[in-house]
Formats: sequence, C-alpha cells, structure tokens
Amino acid sequence: MTSLNEAAVEALLTKGLRNVWYPICPSSFVTDKPVSLRRLGYKMVLWRDLQGRVHALEDHCPHRGAPLSMGIVMDDRIACGYHGVQVDKNGVAVAVPGSPGCKLEGMKATVTFHTQETNDVIFAYVGDAQHAEPPVLRLPEELTSPDFSAFLCYAEWRGDYRYVYDNVIDPMHGTFLHKQSHSMSFGDTQAKFQIRDTETGFVFEKVGQRNVNFDWTEFGDTGTHWLRLEIPYPASGGPGGNFHIVGIYTPIAPDLCAVFHWRARKIDGWQRDAWRFLYKNRLEARHWHVLEQDRVMLEQFEPDANKREILYQHDMGVVRLRRYFRNKAEAQLQALTAQAAE
Repeated sequence: MTSLNEAAVEALLTKGLRNVWYPICPSSFVTDKPVSLRRLGYKMVLWRDLQGRVHALEDHCPHRGAPLSMGIVMDDRIACGYHGVQVDKNGVAVAVPGSPGCKLEGMKATVTFHTQETNDVIFAYVGDAQHAEPPVLRLPEELTSPDFSAFLCYAEWRGDYRYVYDNVIDPMHGTFLHKQSHSMSFGDTQAKFQIRDTETGFVFEKVGQRNVNFDWTEFGDTGTHWLRLEIPYPASGGPGGNFHIVGIYTPIAPDLCAVFHWRARKIDGWQRDAWRFLYKNRLEARHWHVLEQDRVMLEQFEPDANKREILYQHDMGVVRLRRYFRNKAEAQLQALTAQAAE
C-alpha cells in the first residue's frame, strides 16, 4: 500500500517541483487581453501592463472566486468582471467598488507569481511557503550568448511531462525511433554510456562516440531545469556546425504538458542570415517531423508505463534524472513538514 509520504512525493512531482522557474507560454500568447492558463497545479491569469511587462496571478478573485481573466486590465491590476474588485500585480485587493473600506480592501489574498520574459517565452516562478523569492534564472549559453541564433518551438503533448524528460535524456532512442532522419541515421546501435557530473547537473553520454549522432544529453539545474544536446549536421544543413537543442517541459495537468524546445546554431554574420532563411524554408519541417515521432510515441504510453519497466545500461540517464527529481521533491516536503512541526 502506498504510504502517505510516497503519495505526497508523487503528487508534488506530478504537478511540478516548487522553487523553480518554469516556461509558461510563448510571449505571443499574451497580448492586449488577460489570458488564462493551467500550469503547475494552478489556474493562472497573465496580462501585460501599459509598459508591456507581464504579470501573473492565480486566476481567482478573492471576493467570490470568479476568474480574473474575465475582467478588465487596468495597467498593473485587473478589475474582476463579476463585481469590479481590483486586484493588483502583487495579489492585493486594492479597491472594492461595491463596499469601499471593507476588510477585503488592502488584503493580499490572491497568489502571485514572479515573471520574466526572455527568448520569446514567459517564465514564472512557483515557490513554496519557505521560498517566496525566486533564484536567478540562468539559461544555457545557446539562449544567452550572442554567438548563437535560436528559434523557439512550442507544442502541447498529451501525457505526463516527465515522459518528455525521460525521452530527451535518452540519446539511444534517436538511433532507433529517428533513424530515418536526415541527421540521425548514423552511429552505434549498441553504444556504452557513462555519466559525467558537472557543476550544475550531469552529462549522459556515449563512450567513445562524439559528433556522429545524438550522442549525449546534459541536464542542468540553474534556477530552472533544462536539457540540452547537439546533433551533427550534414553539409546540406547549411552553415553553423552542430545543431543545438535546449528543452524545458512544464506540467499543465497529469495528462498534458507544455513542451518548449529552442533550436540553435553557433553562427554569425551573413551565415546567420543564410541559416535562418534555410531553417524556416527547409529544415524546420524536418525537425517538426522528428518531434512528431516523439509525440506520437509518448502519447501512446500508458500512464503507469514507468511503473512496469525492465531497464538496462542505456537507461542510466533516465534513472539518474528521475532520482534527482525525486530527491528534490522529498527535500522540499521534508522542509515544509519540519517547518509545520516547529
């Protein structure tokens, strides 16, 4: 029988670890009207103020629970469409038109989320009771260095977001599932793997094989959780060397997740323009085809598939990443339990 602690750990992992920055949606989702999205166990409302800055609250008016997303944006606050209660970006009910001076007025009664907008994506920080303030959000160099040029790829896949992490930390699936891809048809089908620790996580890599296929994946914990990999490109892929992919995956519901991939190359000058043109007009369709192979496969997994596995050497990366997430979940719950006991 599942213990309460195991159930609590699983519940936390299902909705997403706390105290981490998560990508919520592409920037283009939030324009001149409030937007309601379910993410990480919350229903959120996101909107832009007059300066274009994004704010996020729980989509819940503290008066009667009406969705704030049905209200009217007033710069850095929203007026609820049900009774006009105005809630600001900090979750404070700053005005109650129907009953000025009542106890609700001035009360912080709505959950608020720190936000950052970068690389065409809106990120939100979801903390627990001990960590209201977010850490610094540090992304891989593919998304921060001017030496790289990147495109965002966004999709929503049916299934647990953890299966997407399992998929990307597993280079060997590329040799089989994607073997007909223009860039993944090479390499040893019986490769040996090793795990190499880094300052922010670890690399799961094929032993003695580099720049042949999908040969390694790196996991990093830098205020957000990300995976990155490289795929060598044939000459037909244009200038820029290896093709880089950075991925972060956000739970929407137990059976639905938001999938963010940035596709990047290290390139500058006229070659950058040439590659970006080539990518949009020729390569992007091929990359969507590869992602579709992943999506179709993962969406057919049973919800409990990871409870009935027989793993082998190629799965060391999957085991390591799952253990990392589980240890983080246990530590967060233990800290909250200890605080409550005190």
